[in-house]
This record gives sequence, structure tokens and C-alpha cells, in this order.
Amino acid sequence: MTVKRLLLLQGVMLLGFSGIFLLPKVTNIAPQGIDLHLPEFVGEWYGEDQQIGALELEILANDTGFARKLYRNGRGDEIFVSIVLSGHDLDNSIHRPERCLPAQGWSVADSERVTISVPELPKGRLPVTRLYNLRKQPLPNGNFITIHNLNFYWFVGYDNLTASHLERTLIDIRDRVMRGYNQRWAYITVASTITDNLDRFGRDETETDAMLRKFIEDLYPKIAKTPAK
Repeated sequence: MTVKRLLLLQGVMLLGFSGIFLLPKVTNIAPQGIDLHLPEFVGEWYGEDQQIGALELEILANDTGFARKLYRNGRGDEIFVSIVLSGHDLDNSIHRPERCLPAQGWSVADSERVTISVPELPKGRLPVTRLYNLRKQPLPNGNFITIHNLNFYWFVGYDNLTASHLERTLIDIRDRVMRGYNQRWAYITVASTITDNLDRFGRDETETDAMLRKFIEDLYPKIAKTPAK
């Protein structure tokens, strides 16, 4: 009975995803719901622009938008922030980081959905996906050290936001079929290295997590253009 149910479920999923290719092509694009310009200051943090990689510019659609900064505070902590804004070719503009992190040498050790307090949102909570990543880095003596990293990401449309790439896809299907337009989605990443094994006064996972959550709480109102649901 279990095998039959599994086969039925696979058939339904295959039919559903095959239907994506039969969706109507639409040219109407809803306004973006996020400001593509990251602020210079976020609380105690000062941000400097970061260069967009040549490979990203080559792979992603020509009208993809980017904003990228590395923020530092007086204590020496660093937070990397990236916004990738989709163009008309949504499928070739944004993707979830689980797809590209392995190509950068990272292994995703853990993934979970969490919420972050953002009082400006209608329900006061921002849904995000939290990734715990690992990467081996060579040392001059030939040994290796393990780098630990926390990465929070979410997607923002014109009037929707979600922590799920699948949910974003389902919203796109609804918009195309029922409303005749696409939302111009922004994919936002906020990440930092866990430094307690790298620096005498570094932060452990709990401290890094709290630091990133507070940063996102302060950042989001500065870049949001619409009260996303």
C-alpha cells in the first residue's frame, strides 16, 4: 500500500511540475518590493560595496539587479549582505543558495525555517531559511581548518515574502494563471562566519545567530518598499 501511494504521489508531482511549462507567458511585471540600494550604515555597522562575480554576471539574465556590501563594526565582526533582483527572465535570475553554495566549496550541514522579529511587518515576524555551512580551508603549513558559517535568506516580491523557494514558485504560478503578471522577486542573503575557533575573542554559533538576527531586524525596514504579506 505504501509503494502504491508513493508512486501515486510521484505521478502527481511529475504532472504538476510538467504543467509549469504549459503556463501562459506573461510580460507584465509587478513593481519591485525592495530597494536595491543597501544603506551605508545599519546601526553600528558600516558597509562597503562588494564586486559582483564575473561568473554570476555571465550566468544570470542581463537585466538581473545586484546590491552587495560587506558590513563591519568596531569590534571587527563582519556581515555579508547580498540582494539579487530578478528581471523578466525569472528562472535565470535568482535561485536558492543550496544550489550555488556547494560550487563555492561550502557544504550545507543544516537547514531550518525560522522567524525573525521585524515589528514593521504586519505580523511582526519575518520568515527566513537558516543554513549552517562548513568549508575546509587550507593553511600555509599544509593542514586544513574548518570554517563555520551561518546564512539567512528569504525572497521578497511586490506584495509577498517567503523563506521557501518552492512557495515562491507556487506564488509565481498563481500570479501567471490568475492575475496575468509576474512579481519581480528579490533574493536576500545575510551571512557571517562563526569565529570562535578563528579568533581569541570570536563569536560562537549562538552569538553569531543573535548578531545576524538583530542586524536583519534593523536592515529590513531600510530596504523594504511595500508591506509584504
